[in-house]
Amino acid sequence: MGDRVANLRAAVEALDPRGVRVVRASSVYETEPQGEVTDQPDFLNACVEIETDLGPEQLLDECKAVERELGRAAGGVRHGPRPIDVDLLLLDDVEYSSSRLTLPHRDVLNRRFVLVPLLELDPALALPDGSKLTDALERLDGQRVQRVGDLR
Repeated sequence: MGDRVANLRAAVEALDPRGVRVVRASSVYETEPQGEVTDQPDFLNACVEIETDLGPEQLLDECKAVERELGRAAGGVRHGPRPIDVDLLLLDDVEYSSSRLTLPHRDVLNRRFVLVPLLELDPALALPDGSKLTDALERLDGQRVQRVGDLR
């Protein structure tokens, strides 16, 4: 919602003071809504490669703080319209699971809007179990993902 590109850029800028250094950013992609609420405007998506000393739960806390700072209210409709959504997809080769977080993200292999920008950052990217993201992308049909610009 709102100025979608500005929201993405603001989220990236808000990470650094929280101990999360953005190393590289993918292009910005416009994608059709996926999930439980598809009757809404298209989303903009991008991925960033980061460096941090934070552990998975601390990193999630910082991502949620960025969302709040940029106007995302807690408890909204799952997959519904929102000004920003900051997800943790992968954290090196970490496999992690808690009531709040699963790494790698449980839907990473099923979403073109995740795979396309991730693979732009690293075409050889694989999950800790060796599953290649390029193989997952080749298996997916539909899910329009269109490059619309740069994040930085």
